[in-house]
Amino acid sequence: MTLPPDAGDILIHLLAALVSGGLLGIERSYHGRPAGFRTHTLVCLASSLLMLLTLYQSRWFIVFGGERVSLDPTRMAQGIMTGIGFLGAGVIMKEGLSVRGLTTAASIWITAAIGILIGVGLYFPAFVTTALALGVLSVFRIIEAKIPTLFYAQLSLRFTRANAMDEDELREIIAAHGFSIANLSYRIVSEGQVFEYRMSIRSGHAEHARALAEHLRQQPLVLEFRLSPTGD
Repeated sequence: MTLPPDAGDILIHLLAALVSGGLLGIERSYHGRPAGFRTHTLVCLASSLLMLLTLYQSRWFIVFGGERVSLDPTRMAQGIMTGIGFLGAGVIMKEGLSVRGLTTAASIWITAAIGILIGVGLYFPAFVTTALALGVLSVFRIIEAKIPTLFYAQLSLRFTRANAMDEDELREIIAAHGFSIANLSYRIVSEGQVFEYRMSIRSGHAEHARALAEHLRQQPLVLEFRLSPTGD
């Protein structure tokens, strides 16, 4: 395969998208979001790839007798990507407070984008993107595993109404285990017999959750508690 004269420009477009999406993904991964490093990188890369389809459309417009066809070929690409969106949505699963399948959905989307470019004969950007996407899914997995992330969880605790733990004491316990609190709320349930705290907590280390759970288990005032990891 002979490289096109604008191969360098195409490569710059794709590498810039790779870097930009990766930087945004790192920020999201650090904050514990389910759509993180690889997902953002793949989406940005696919978007850049599809825009190349428009940027270099003069190279694949069908010509008859020197006249350009009055159709908009990009509508076909739009239709394909819309359909692929439904397919991608089908692999995204919510399990409790966790979300799975976002990277798989992004990989399906970028695969469709690669197929579109191959279909119109833009082989160089398609093959370069294939290599970059494989790198995102494999090499970036190792990088993502080493990126420091914040651990988020939802915590709820129940006490008898007459023996509810003081809020300041509860905050001290949670802070002592390396967590900070956000969105603290209060409820009285079970016909007014049970007092409940609900909150979002976060820490720089996921292993702190185990120590916190063990401490709460030993508290005689706690009727029940639930500590559920979440992506936010």
